[in-house]
Amino acid sequence: MYSSKKPSTNVETSKLLILAISLLFVGCILITRIFNLQIVNGAQSLEDFTLKIQKERSIPSTRGNIYDRNGKILAHNKLAYNVTIEDVFESGNGRNESLNETLLKMIHLIEKNGDKINGDFKVILDENGNYAYTVTDTKLRRFKADIYGFADPGDMKYEQETATAEEMMAYLAGYSRYGVGKSIDPANPRDSFVLGEGYTKDEILKIVTIRYAMSANGYQKFIPTNVATDVNEKTVASILENIENLPGAAIQEDTIRVYEDSVYFAHILGYTGKIDKEDLENLNSNFSNSVGYQEEYTLNDIVGKTGIEETMESYLRGVNGSETIYVDNMGKVIESTDRIEPLAGNDLYLSIDHDLQVATYDILEQKLAGILVAKIINYKSYVVPEYPSASSLYIPIDDVYFALINNNVIDINRFDDKDAKQNENAIYQAFQKKQDKIFQSLTEQLYEKHTPYNKLTTEYQIYQSYIVSMLKEYDVLISKEIDTNDATYIAWTKDEVISLGEFLEYCISKNWVDVSKINLESKYADSDEIFDSLVEYIFDKLQSNTTFAKKMYKYMIKNNDISAKQVCSILLEQEIVSITEEEKNKFLNGHISAYNFMIFLIENLYITPAQLALDPCSASVVVTNTEGEVLALVSYPSYDNNRLANSIDSEYYTWLQTDLTKPQWNSATQQRTVPGSTFKMVSATAALEEKIVTTSSPILCRGIFDRFTTNQYKCWIYPSAHGNLNVVGGIANSCNCFFYEVGYQLGIHGDTYNSDLGIEKLYQYADLFGLSEKSGVEIEEATPEVSKDYSVMSAIGQGTNNYTTVGLARYVTTIANNGTCYNLSLLDKVTDSNGNLLKDFSPEIRNKVELNNSTWKSLHEGMRQVVVKRSDYSILAAKGIQVAGKTGTAEETRKRANHALFVSYAPYENPEITITTRIANGYTSNYAANLTRDIYLYYFDVKDEDAILSGTASMPDVSAAGGD
Repeated sequence: MYSSKKPSTNVETSKLLILAISLLFVGCILITRIFNLQIVNGAQSLEDFTLKIQKERSIPSTRGNIYDRNGKILAHNKLAYNVTIEDVFESGNGRNESLNETLLKMIHLIEKNGDKINGDFKVILDENGNYAYTVTDTKLRRFKADIYGFADPGDMKYEQETATAEEMMAYLAGYSRYGVGKSIDPANPRDSFVLGEGYTKDEILKIVTIRYAMSANGYQKFIPTNVATDVNEKTVASILENIENLPGAAIQEDTIRVYEDSVYFAHILGYTGKIDKEDLENLNSNFSNSVGYQEEYTLNDIVGKTGIEETMESYLRGVNGSETIYVDNMGKVIESTDRIEPLAGNDLYLSIDHDLQVATYDILEQKLAGILVAKIINYKSYVVPEYPSASSLYIPIDDVYFALINNNVIDINRFDDKDAKQNENAIYQAFQKKQDKIFQSLTEQLYEKHTPYNKLTTEYQIYQSYIVSMLKEYDVLISKEIDTNDATYIAWTKDEVISLGEFLEYCISKNWVDVSKINLESKYADSDEIFDSLVEYIFDKLQSNTTFAKKMYKYMIKNNDISAKQVCSILLEQEIVSITEEEKNKFLNGHISAYNFMIFLIENLYITPAQLALDPCSASVVVTNTEGEVLALVSYPSYDNNRLANSIDSEYYTWLQTDLTKPQWNSATQQRTVPGSTFKMVSATAALEEKIVTTSSPILCRGIFDRFTTNQYKCWIYPSAHGNLNVVGGIANSCNCFFYEVGYQLGIHGDTYNSDLGIEKLYQYADLFGLSEKSGVEIEEATPEVSKDYSVMSAIGQGTNNYTTVGLARYVTTIANNGTCYNLSLLDKVTDSNGNLLKDFSPEIRNKVELNNSTWKSLHEGMRQVVVKRSDYSILAAKGIQVAGKTGTAEETRKRANHALFVSYAPYENPEITITTRIANGYTSNYAANLTRDIYLYYFDVKDEDAILSGTASMPDVSAAGGD
C-alpha cells in the first residue's frame, strides 16, 4: 500500500507546483499592468528575470534671453552642476534619522567647499539667531496652510494660523514630521525624542528646507530635489568621492539663469526661482504660452518671481520636452525612449540702454558720496535745530562710525571668534565689560530701584524700550490681550511715570504674559516666581541679541569705550576695504586721523553710501525718450539678483532683510513722496486754462500768504519777497505765494473759498498729465495719490500728493512732447530663438492734452528759466544744449533732510530725452539738479567719460543757484 500511494503524492505535488507557477505568472502580469512594469525580453532564467519600471520624465526647456535695446545681453542661461537627492530611504522608525544624517553630511561637504545650500523656504534665521518668516499677510497665510496640510487656509486651527516661525520650525523638526533630533531611548523613540539634539539651528533650518522641497515633489521616486545649485568642481569631487555614503545623492547637469551686470539691472529684471503653490495656481489659471503650445506648470518648474522675469513669463518660458525612462528596482535608469526635445523660450529686448543705465547708477552713487562728504563733520554729536534748513543739517562723525556696525558693514559676531584679530579682541573685551555693567544696572532697576521711565537717562530708556518691544515680538507679551486704554499701560507707554519692573509685574497680574514661553519650574508658580523667570528669560535673550548689542555699541562709541581708530582698524582686519599698503600705513602709523581716513574711504567709494545707510543713501532716476520709452530706470542701492535666482542664497537674503537701505525695494517705482515744487506746472496749467491768470497778469508775492487769519504761509524766500510775477516768473522763481494764490483762486465759488472745489480742479489737470494712475511700466509700481486736502497747499505740491519717480517721469515727458501722455514702457520687442520678430512693442498713448499754445509756451519758458539761473548747467549751454527743468523739495519730517527732486528735458528747442531724479533725504533740490546735469553731460557726450565716471565722490556744486 505504501508503494502504491507514493506516485499519487508526487502527482499532487506537481499539480500544486504548476498551480503556484501559474499564479505567480498571472500575478506578474497583474503587477505589470497595475504598476506599469515590463519583463526584459530574452529572460532565460530567474537571474535574467528583471523588472523595468516605466516612468515619464520631463526635460526642462531653456528660458529665453533678455537684451537691451542695442542687443547687449542682460539675462541668459548657462550649464551648471547641481547636487541633488532622491528619496531612496525605506519607511520605518529609522527613516528620518538616516535621511537627516545623509543630508547633514551633504550640507557639510557642500559648505566646506564654499558653496551654499538652496534656501527656497519662507523661513530664515534673523540677525538675532531666531527663526523669522520672509513673507507676510496672505502669502504667509498660504504658506502656513501648505505646511500644515490644508488646501484652504480657512481650515487651519487657531494655533496653526497664529504659529510663530519658531513654533512652525519646532513642528516641522518634530518627531512626527522630519525628526531632526535624537531619541535617547531606542525602545521608546517617540517619547524620548529630543528636538534639535545634535544639530545647530542653522543645520535644522537647512535640513527642514531640503525635506520640505522633497515633500513638495510628493516624495516621488526618481524625481530628484536640488540641494545646491551651480556648485564648484571641488564640491562635485567631494560628493562623488563620498557617494557610497550618501544614499540618493547625485550630481546633475542643469541650466541656470545668469544676469550680467546684475546690480545695475536687478530692479528691472527681477529674478527666477522655483515655483510655489500660489504661483502654480495663478499661472495654471491661464497657462498658454507665446510659443503656441499649452502646457501646465508643475511644482518642478522655474518661473519668473519678480520684475520683467515675472511680467513676461509667458514669452520667456519655453516648452518642456519629455521622454519615457525605464528604471530597475534600485532606481537606476536602464533605458530611455520616445524623447521629445524641449523648445527654447523667446528672446526679449527691452527699451533700456545698457550703457546709460550703468552710467546713471554710477553717477548717482558718486553724487551721494559727495553729498555725504560735504555733510560729515568732525564732531561727536550734533543737535538738529528746531527749524532746520538744508545748510544747517550735518552728520557727526560718530554717526558714521556707528553706521558701520548698525548696518552690518562690520561683523560684530566675529569679535569673539578664535581667530579674532587684535582690535576685534579689544572691542569684544570692552563690550563684555559694558554688557556686565548694563545687565547689573537693569537688574537693580527691575528688583530694587524702580526708577520711573521718564527719570532714566536716554541710554537706559532705549534699553528698556527695546526689552518691551522684544517681549512683544517674541509673543511673551500677548499684544492682542493688552488693554491699551488701561491706566497702568498708559502710565508706561505715554505718561512714562512708572518703572519697567512695575509694568512687567502688572502685565503678569493681568495675564498679559504667555508663561508657556518662559521656563517655569512649576505650572502653579506664583507671580514672584513668574517675574523671576521672566527676568531670567529677558537676560538670556539679550545675551545673544544682535539688535540690543548694536544699541550698546552706539553708546560705547559715544562714551569713548571704543576709539575711532579701533573702528577704522576693524575695516582693515575684516578686509572690508582693500587699499594700498601705503594708504594703510599712513593710517596705522598715525599720519592720518581716523576722521580723515574715513572721509578718504568715502571719497574713494571704498565705503559706499549704501553701506553707511546715512542720509542720503537712496535715490532714483528715470530717463525716457519723448515717445514714452524708458531708457534708464535706476534705483540705488541695488542687489545681486544672481544670488536670488534659481535658488535663494539664504544667508544673502537674510542680509538683504536686515540692510537698512532696503536694497530690494525699487525706489524708482515704489517710493512715493510729495512732489514739492515739481508739481507747479500742473497748478500753472490749471491757472491759465481756468483763466485765473493770463500769461501776462501778475500775482504779488510779499513773502507771506495772509488770506487766512488762522494760518499764514511763507514763501521759501521769506523774509524776502519776489514781488509781482507772471506765470513764467512763478515757475522760474518757484514762488510759493504765487501758487498759494492759484490754489486759493481755484477754490473760489462766487465770493466764497471752497477747498474741495480747488482740489477737484487740480485733480482734473493732474489727471491730464497721467499723475492719477500708474505710469504703465511693466514691473511692480505703487499707486499714486493726487492730493485730497486743502487746495492752497496742494497747489505747491504739498497736501497729500504722493508720486513715484517713474510717475513724475511720465508727467514731464508729457510736457516735453507738448501733450502726448504715454503709458511708459520698458519693452522693445520679442523674437523667437532664431531672431524672427514675434511682437513689436510701442508705448500706448493714454491721452492727449489739449491746451492753448500760450499755456504750453509758458510752461516751457518757466522751466527753461529755472535752468538758466543755474551756473552748473552753463557747461551744457556752452555746447548748445539747452535744458529745461523744475526743482522740488519734499519735507517729510523736521528731524531728517528733505527729499530732493528735479524733473527736466533736453534739448529745449527739440526735446529728445527727459530725466527725473529724486534723492531721498537729499537736503536740497539743488543736489538733484546737479546730479541730473552730470547725466546730461554723459548722454550728450559733452565731457570726457572718464571725468564723469571717475569712481570717486562727486562733490555737489553748492554755488548753483535756484529756489525750491
